[in-house]
Amino acid sequence: MTLNDVPKLKHTNSNNFFLLCGPCAIEGEDMALRIAEKVVKITDSLQIPYVFKGSFKKANRSRIDSFTGIGDEKALKILKKISETFDVPTVTDIHEISDAILAAQYVDVLQIPAFLVRQTDLVVAAAETGKVVNLKKGQFMSPESMKHAVQKVKDAGNDKAWITDRGTMFGYQDMIVDFRGIPTMRAFAPTILDVTHSLQQPNQTSGVTGGRPDMIETIARAGVVNNVDGLFIETHFDPANAKSDGANMLHLDYLEKLLTNLVTIRQTINTL
Repeated sequence: MTLNDVPKLKHTNSNNFFLLCGPCAIEGEDMALRIAEKVVKITDSLQIPYVFKGSFKKANRSRIDSFTGIGDEKALKILKKISETFDVPTVTDIHEISDAILAAQYVDVLQIPAFLVRQTDLVVAAAETGKVVNLKKGQFMSPESMKHAVQKVKDAGNDKAWITDRGTMFGYQDMIVDFRGIPTMRAFAPTILDVTHSLQQPNQTSGVTGGRPDMIETIARAGVVNNVDGLFIETHFDPANAKSDGANMLHLDYLEKLLTNLVTIRQTINTL
C-alpha cells in the first residue's frame, strides 16, 4: 500500500516519516480537540503526514478500577469530529470482532493491539472493513513472525496493512526495542515505531504501568535513523493527570521541538 491509500492524509510527498499521534485515550471532547489542534498545526508546518490517534476504549487494564473510556459511541463520535474539523485521518484500536464494524464507521485506520495480533478472527474482521489495518507487534513475537499477521490481512482481501513495533518484553518489568527488526518488518509492510509504548515499564506492583518519557527522543531518533516509515507518539497537555498511560506519554509542549529535530535527521538521511 501507499500513504495515498489513507483518506485525508496530507503531505505524502514530503519524504518525511508519517506520524500517528494523540492521547492514549479519549477522555472528552475538549481535551481531544485541544490536542488535535496543536498537533495539526505542528505537522502542517513541518509537512509531516499526520493521523490523529485516540483509543475509544481501553480493554487491557491491570486493575478493574482503571479508566476504560467515556462510552464507545461517544468517544468514536469525537474521533469523527476531529477528522471533520481538522481534515485529518484517525486511528483507534479495537479489541473484539464487533468493534471492527462499529469503529470502521467513524475512523480511517483500525489498530490491532499487540496482545491481540495473533487473534485471527479479530484481524480478519478488521481487514474485511476495507480500512487500513495497523498491526502492533506482540511484545512476545519476533519481527519475522509479523509476516503471518500481514498475510492474514491480505488473505482477507485487504492489502492495506501497517506494522507497528512497540518493543519486546525484557524481563518482567521493562521493554526493549530491537532495531534489527525494522528492515525485516519493512519487507512485509510499512513499519511504524511506537516510541512511547516501547518505553513502558509494565507489571508494576501498584497495578499502574510505569515509563521512561525521558528516553522518548533517544528512541525516536534511532527509529528515524533506521528508516522507519512512521512514528507513533502518545501526547497529552497534562500527562501526570492523564487517565491512561500518563507515565510514558510526551508532554504536548515538547512535541514541536522533538518533531523539528526528527525532521532534520530524516532530511539528512535522505541526502546520504
